[in-house]
Parts: sequence; C-alpha cells; structure tokens
Amino acid sequence: MTSAEVKALAKSLGADLVGIASMDRFEGAPKQMDPRYIMPEAKSMIVMCFRVMRGSLRGIEEGTFFSNYSAMGYGGLTYNYIPMTVINLCKHIEDEGYEAIPIGHQSDWRAITNDGSLREGYSVPVEPGKPAPDVMVHLRIAAYLAGLGEIGYSKMFLTPEFGPRQRIGVVLTEMELEPDPIYDGPKLCNKCMACADACPGGCISKTKTVKVTLAGHEVEWGEIDLKKCSDYFRGGEYTEPGKGDGYMEGRDDIIKGSHTPFTHKPKNLYNTGQAVCGARGCTRACMISMEARGVIKNQFKKPFRRNRPWQVDWSENGNRTYIDPDYNAKYVTHEKEPD
Repeated sequence: MTSAEVKALAKSLGADLVGIASMDRFEGAPKQMDPRYIMPEAKSMIVMCFRVMRGSLRGIEEGTFFSNYSAMGYGGLTYNYIPMTVINLCKHIEDEGYEAIPIGHQSDWRAITNDGSLREGYSVPVEPGKPAPDVMVHLRIAAYLAGLGEIGYSKMFLTPEFGPRQRIGVVLTEMELEPDPIYDGPKLCNKCMACADACPGGCISKTKTVKVTLAGHEVEWGEIDLKKCSDYFRGGEYTEPGKGDGYMEGRDDIIKGSHTPFTHKPKNLYNTGQAVCGARGCTRACMISMEARGVIKNQFKKPFRRNRPWQVDWSENGNRTYIDPDYNAKYVTHEKEPD
C-alpha cells in the first residue's frame, strides 16, 4: 500500500484528515511519551483528524443543550467513532503483512499525569531502560509531526480545514510510508488571545509560555493551569488545593460553580466528563476568531455567535442564568449588535 492509498482508505473509513509522520520525527521525545517504545520497529505513524461538528457546540452556546457536545463532540468520537476507524484501518494493514496498533485516544492507563509528571506509586518499568507502562502518545504533537496543522496558543491543535474543531486518532505501523512535510501553510494562530480572554477560568496564561522543539521546529503555546482547567471544564469553581474543590464539600453530586446552570453533577457520557464550559475559550472563541479572519476552509452560511453569550450568577440574590454584562463584541462577527 502506498501513502496515497492508506490516506484514501482512512478517509473512506471515516477520517476527515490524514497525515503520515516518520518515526524519526519523535527523536527527543520524553521517554514516557515516545511511541517508539510501544512499537520499536515502527516505521510510520498514520494520524487522523475527526471533525467536531460545529452544531455540537450550538446547545452550549445557547445554554440549552449541554450533553450533545460531551457525547457527540467529545466522548462519542473518542471512545466510539475514532476507535472503530483506526481498528478497521489496522485490519487492512495487517492483511498486507505488517503489524499495526490502533490508538483511538490517550491511554487511560498512562503512567504520567496531564502535566507530564509520573503518577506516584502507579507503575514501574518492566526492565531497566524502559518507560513505565503506559506510555502516553501526545496526540496533538503527533498531528503536528504528520503535517496536519499547528499547535495554537491555547495548546489546541489547529487545522486549516476546521480550526480547533477536531479530535485525533493514530495508527502505529511497521509499514514504511512516505511521510508528509511539516505544515508550512498560512499561519493559523495569530496569538489574538481570544482563547485566553474567553476562558471562564482564566486558565491560559498570556505571559508564560511552553516551548518545545519538534522535528527541528520550535513550537510554543501558552502555559495552562490544568487544575483550574479541569474544574472549569466541568463548570465547577476553582479553589486552592486543600480548600475543597468546585463541588460542595462532601457531596460530589452537588455543584456550586461559576460557569454551570446545573445544581447537580451530570453523569458521564461515553466514559468522559462533563464539558459544561463547552471549551468556551480554547475552542469556541478560537473558532470564532479564525472564522472572522477567513482562515478556516470549512465555511458556513451564518456566523457561529448570534446572541450575547450566557453566564451564571451564583450570588445570593442572583437568578442563576443571565446575559453576560461584560460581553465583548469583538468575538461576534455581526456588523451590528443583535437585538
């Protein structure tokens, strides 16, 4: 199979975008994030992007239908649709006589936390020189190394087709395929800071950044407060460690937060959590900014933001849900304010 044949097959199976990275591009990766330890004789990584429907964000944008993004735009892709696609692609590669590993999402058994540190007392290497199980494949870096786009300031992966609206699956294989060049097209992230301005928890630093070198290219994104991000993602209110979390102390089913209309914690969907903030900054604000600049190929007849964004008033005399008085018109593509 040629690279072109593999890409065409992956798209026929459900992928929206497909790129190929040679394994030498992972040189310098931390041991716990180096996919070459998973398949030492791998020659290629096939990286696929699966679009998140713009419509799946509509219910959160309006404040009326939150479960669809968590289910169809998040968990359903991660734990259902993407695994089926990468598994079926691996079947064809195995039929050609080459091993292939389907990776539909980051390993839930990974040995490191989201900030890259080892989970204390979790797992140990099976022999000296090997990483502890499980190795975590950094999917956004994989997509970058496969030439599919950029890593934006928010650390979200951006493509010229969908902006920040995609999730990623990969296949590791011993089949040697022609790699794609690193993306060198029109700049996708202009560091407008819409992501940082709109993030409900202020989780994206405007001044502190992280820099990494990927296949000889320096890549930079804003430093993310992952604890705050986790709390606000679920709609909770961030508090300092040791002072309780966003849920009422002793009752993890009751929420008292700054960005949720729910008084009780919604159940998990497809084994994933509750995207109550709806990726307000890192996805929605970024998408709105990119669409306004005309740098996304997947275009729509109408702008995404059509009304003032909602916010929640948790004060004693508040009415719970209300219109944001600090609404900033620069995130709306209307020529004039909606009535």
